[in-house]
Amino acid sequence: MRVIALVALLITFAFAGPAQAGPEEEAAQAAESWLALIDGGRWGESWGETAALFQAAVTEAQWTQQISAVRNPLGAVRSRVKIGAQYSETLPGAPDGRYVVIQYRVSFDGKRDAVETITPAFDRGRWRVAGYYIK
Repeated sequence: MRVIALVALLITFAFAGPAQAGPEEEAAQAAESWLALIDGGRWGESWGETAALFQAAVTEAQWTQQISAVRNPLGAVRSRVKIGAQYSETLPGAPDGRYVVIQYRVSFDGKRDAVETITPAFDRGRWRVAGYYIK
């Protein structure tokens, strides 16, 4: 009887299909796609992919000026490793919603040890970056 139960359990797992990605994984995928734009110096495109909350706070021209002033001196990305992701429905200074705060340890040509904090928000049907900070 135990063998039958074990076989049934194995069959259930074999046909269950892939696990659904949680909000942390979905938000991290969106963040990493967005970071590719930033890493490539595609500032205008990166602004276009941000959440409405971000776009309401910063114009595309302001964003381009600010991000280029911060990122250009750092140089190219040597490595980036996700060190954590936390889902939240409330954040200080932001309206209630669906957010994931993600941190990456990153090494640039001009700064070997930095932490990027990126906050995607679920906006207009998908995860979009609502905040970005380098320390």
